[in-house]
Amino acid sequence: MKKKITLKHIARELEVSVSTVSKALRNSDEIGRDTKEKVQAFARLYNYKPNNIAISLKNKQTKNIGVIIPNIVHHFFTTVFRGIEKYASDKGYNVIVCVSDESFDKEVINMEMLANGSVDGFIMALSGSTQRQNDFNHLREVIEQGIPIVLFDRVTDQINCDKVIINDREIAHKAVSKMIAQGRRHIALVTNENYFNVSEERAQGYKDALVAEGLELDENLILTLAYDEIDEDLILDFFKREQIDAALCVNEIFAVCCMGIAQKLGFKVPEDIAFVGFTDGILSRHSRPSLTTVAQHGEQMGEMAAKMLIEKVEREINEDDDEQESYQTKVIEATIVERNSTVN
Repeated sequence: MKKKITLKHIARELEVSVSTVSKALRNSDEIGRDTKEKVQAFARLYNYKPNNIAISLKNKQTKNIGVIIPNIVHHFFTTVFRGIEKYASDKGYNVIVCVSDESFDKEVINMEMLANGSVDGFIMALSGSTQRQNDFNHLREVIEQGIPIVLFDRVTDQINCDKVIINDREIAHKAVSKMIAQGRRHIALVTNENYFNVSEERAQGYKDALVAEGLELDENLILTLAYDEIDEDLILDFFKREQIDAALCVNEIFAVCCMGIAQKLGFKVPEDIAFVGFTDGILSRHSRPSLTTVAQHGEQMGEMAAKMLIEKVEREINEDDDEQESYQTKVIEATIVERNSTVN
């Protein structure tokens, strides 16, 4: 059985550009007869069926960018979108945003809907369901069509594309080390399931800090919550049961919820228990006490993702040669914003 080939495979094999291949397959007068015959013969040999989506995108810009975010509840994703929209608008691009609602099926539907010639490329964070299923074929298919993708925050090593992330492991380590320096010795971790790449990195940073400071890792101090539902009874039992004097929470919602429940149980914050979360959104600033957080600089991340995508789109359109594809991973340096949940 002959393997499935793409425009890029044909272009590389025949040492011509992707644009030349797509035009030859459409029998364009811009391409010489010999080249057209060579391309078309190669396509027939491998039973290649021209993909009209890929061909149209290679020869016509829509000036649209498709953005797919997992949800609109978390403040972080809205700030990323703001950064994308600002940079794209400055460069003359429109942004079409879809929400996957943490659903693999919705993520696939959104990509299929937009990958019909409606957009020049995608910027997206993977849904929780996609990461849980570990199924990324829909991304591979879009990339094979010649549509570039930039992943941000929630990414996977299984897809070769440009990515923008923060230094999750390093900043989690730093946050826990700060609490240890304040004299905290029983530090909890409130996290998601470990198939979330960001949660896994933050959990590893938490563990690294304990080891570096000579503290023993106590698995009983790790509370795992579902990404799509907060079980308040589970949190209540956790803070009742365990001796805890600090907690690192992998997102802002977890942190504010845990802090509120701890206070209901009679614990004083930060005297009895200190809390640190991720995001630095509205909840963090207006909780009581205000929450110390890791600022992920979502707007900067969005601008970077848009810059990477637009540069790739315009480079592919303007280049005559089909050069070997290269990808970058940009790391945004997160910072800790100290507030009253860790210091009086």
